[in-house]
Amino acid sequence: MTFERMPVPTEQDLKLAREAFLENEPRDLFYRVATELIQLSIEGKTHITLPEALAVLLQTWNRSYYRFKPFDNQHYTNICNLLECLSTSVFRFRERSILSLAKDDLSNIVEIFDEFEQVLGRVGAAKSLHLLAPKFFPLWDGAIAKAYKVTLGPVGSNSGKYLKFMLSVRINASNFKSLHCKGRIFSKGLMNTITATSPINGFESM
Repeated sequence: MTFERMPVPTEQDLKLAREAFLENEPRDLFYRVATELIQLSIEGKTHITLPEALAVLLQTWNRSYYRFKPFDNQHYTNICNLLECLSTSVFRFRERSILSLAKDDLSNIVEIFDEFEQVLGRVGAAKSLHLLAPKFFPLWDGAIAKAYKVTLGPVGSNSGKYLKFMLSVRINASNFKSLHCKGRIFSKGLMNTITATSPINGFESM
């Protein structure tokens, strides 16, 4: 398996990319709300359930998916069933960084992604997994996958491709940390920015 190695961005590159993202992407508000709701739900500090918290983001961040598939009661039930079956497995990764990704994780990641993809699609699966374990599972969409030279296939065929993408992101994140971080905490925000900007010349899509 080969991995796409990207030029390591500087701290200034990431700062500018982050500023551009916040200026041009209003859905960051929904991301922050959904992230907070999920944390409160896990801690039992809200009446909002985990599936409800996840649905908040899916209907904004994954809006294009729902142009062709209604977010109806059956779909919501499928999300509930998915989380009931797999939330424990996913939460094992919640406090881990992608830098800790190890050989023993690979088959589990493929199985989890495949189950999420069947319910939420190839992009919705990654976005949902990222919300549930934000420092471990990176975001992707068609543009990011293409930049990493990963060609997305039909639903049910992308779990191995997402794993390949994760391994590439881990390499890029490790390279960045060794050059720039010098012992600082590797946050989910930093990982997101590296993931989204590393493949993009000049960061114009941010």
